[in-house]
Amino acid sequence: MSEKKKLKIKIFDKEYSLLVENEEIAKELAIYVNKVMEENKEDLPDQPAQTIAIIACLNIAYDLFMEKNRNREFFIQTSEKVKKLKLLLNEPELSDPS
Repeated sequence: MSEKKKLKIKIFDKEYSLLVENEEIAKELAIYVNKVMEENKEDLPDQPAQTIAIIACLNIAYDLFMEKNRNREFFIQTSEKVKKLKLLLNEPELSDPS
């Protein structure tokens, strides 16, 4: 297991201290979350920060679920193709003279 490092990030004008294993990924995540929060603030300028944060969480969760569904669908399609290929590879050739 990797050693955790202390990292300070800033999201929505507030600084947070985190213990992370991968600083680069943590920084990218913080940038992404901040971007989503800022976009929501632009769309909902009169809403409090907590409402903006909840909507940002819902948007990120929606993206995650959509990506999981795409991956699941890809896995199902790939598995079906592999099964068909295995069947084709196991079939004796029609032109086999024996």
